[in-house]
Amino acid sequence: MADHGTQFEYSCFNVSIADHIAHVQLSRPDQMNTMNKAFWKELPELIGKIDGESLARVIVISSTGKHFSAGMDLSVFSDPNAVPMTGDPGRMGENLRRVVMQLQDSLSSLEKSRIPVLVAIHGGCIGGALDMVCAADCRYASEDAFFTIKETELGMTADVGTLQRFPKLVSQGMVRELAYTGRKFSASEAHAMGLVNKVFANQEALIAAVMEIAAQIAANSPLAVVGCKEMLNYSRDHSVEDSLRYMATWQSGMFRQDDMMKSFIAKSQKTQPAFDEVWPIAPLFDQ
Repeated sequence: MADHGTQFEYSCFNVSIADHIAHVQLSRPDQMNTMNKAFWKELPELIGKIDGESLARVIVISSTGKHFSAGMDLSVFSDPNAVPMTGDPGRMGENLRRVVMQLQDSLSSLEKSRIPVLVAIHGGCIGGALDMVCAADCRYASEDAFFTIKETELGMTADVGTLQRFPKLVSQGMVRELAYTGRKFSASEAHAMGLVNKVFANQEALIAAVMEIAAQIAANSPLAVVGCKEMLNYSRDHSVEDSLRYMATWQSGMFRQDDMMKSFIAKSQKTQPAFDEVWPIAPLFDQ
């Protein structure tokens, strides 16, 4: 379990862990937190470390500088060794497909994490940044936040998650309008359509409120919260009947009375229950 004030070193992120909450901040404000090659490598690495080693019970992602993120850094595709744009078209296409799938997997780490991921968005959330926040569990914004499926305006189709996850969050018609036009939409519009849970006056109020929500989550049984995320993700992609059956199977294996008893005792004593962490994810083989 992480102690108070645990920190890690990354080139694109500031990461600190305290009180069971991992606060991950995009940390390249001078570059508008664009998603460069290091970003795509470090994001799944740090999410995997926090989740895999059971270092926190909830992750909060925020940013620094004027904008949350201006999206994809073009340097990702400028390396001819990684993404060759000449030669045999079939092999070039197969290679590009694998690159795109790697980028998709990087953002999917938020969705695949056992623990909830909350995102606090200020300023611009552009292109690939919108893909990222759509993979989170909950989104919150400051009044100055704005969003755009920028890829359309640039002459390409968004390819790392927005068109797959956004329609699960808001109406099809709304997503299609925003994808076809590539227009900017505000925090208030994002709230009205259900993309963000709540809008706050400024970034300071935003971060304070999201950290409070994270604290409420962290106070609950980690196993119960893990179960909630597992079931919600499964139910989103399956029928009600299949989801109910999976729920019954999950409960038969995961439900234990220990955490319930701790909750009951704590309530009766007007104290905070002390739950055990979910176990770290054991490596298949020793490194």
